[in-house]
Amino acid sequence: MEVRDEKHTPFGPRHRHWGQFKRLLVAFRILLKTTRLFEAGMRRALDLRLVELVLSHPDLPPEFDGYRLLHLTDLHLDGMPNLDEVIAGLVRNSRVDLAVWTGDYRWRVHGAHEQVLPAITKIVAAISSSDGHYATLGNHDPVAMADMLEGLGLRVLANETVSIHRGAASLHITGLDDVHYFYTDMAAAALAQAPAGFKIALVHSPEAAPLAADAGYALYLCGHTHGGQVCLPSGTPILTNSALHWRHARGLWRRGKMIGYTSNAGTSGLPVRFFSRGEVTLLTLRRASP
Repeated sequence: MEVRDEKHTPFGPRHRHWGQFKRLLVAFRILLKTTRLFEAGMRRALDLRLVELVLSHPDLPPEFDGYRLLHLTDLHLDGMPNLDEVIAGLVRNSRVDLAVWTGDYRWRVHGAHEQVLPAITKIVAAISSSDGHYATLGNHDPVAMADMLEGLGLRVLANETVSIHRGAASLHITGLDDVHYFYTDMAAAALAQAPAGFKIALVHSPEAAPLAADAGYALYLCGHTHGGQVCLPSGTPILTNSALHWRHARGLWRRGKMIGYTSNAGTSGLPVRFFSRGEVTLLTLRRASP
């Protein structure tokens, strides 16, 4: 699919008028430069925050009460100087049980990808994670990047499930290949075939949320939408680049019994943000009373 430049979501083939979109980006850049807002947008894009949340769920095994997950997504590290330093500074003092990365490590969709290796290495070195790192690929990431990430200690999950154990209890973590460009039936099968229990889905895009909710997942972590990146003053995203449009485009949400969170760190298209803020997310899981 990557070689043939085929793009599929869970809702069918994806079609986009890239020429028109690129022309709009050029026009928007000229507008920002003319009004001297470009530099302000870049400063906002580098003003990341560490968001800390406590998520309670009655099905969480008691052995995992207090389990801490660090979620990084949409880094696009070669699109903005010093972004790796900012992210490393945010996570350096956080001791976590597991770090999860949900794709889009480079800026462009095509071309070289090795240039992001030093930046990822710097961020990995800043994270203290007792159960290691799990990662998925995004729509900006070629399949060749999987080996590179695993060489840095990130276990790449492509339509597969791994389990983390505490005594007799387990957390089941399913990572999907990107569902915005490279969705196949293997992604749905991976969700359906995961063991019973407390299940966490790591997916680049929120677009597989209906499938995960139907498969009984407790938690869904994703990115892709950048929280809108450029929003209206109310914080409403102008574009989400998702087949679900504005649903699940940012922050905390629910789908049935499943809790979801859409995070975002970097930028794409243009290295600017307006009325949105990039973040790295630290989630603490708690067992709730039924």
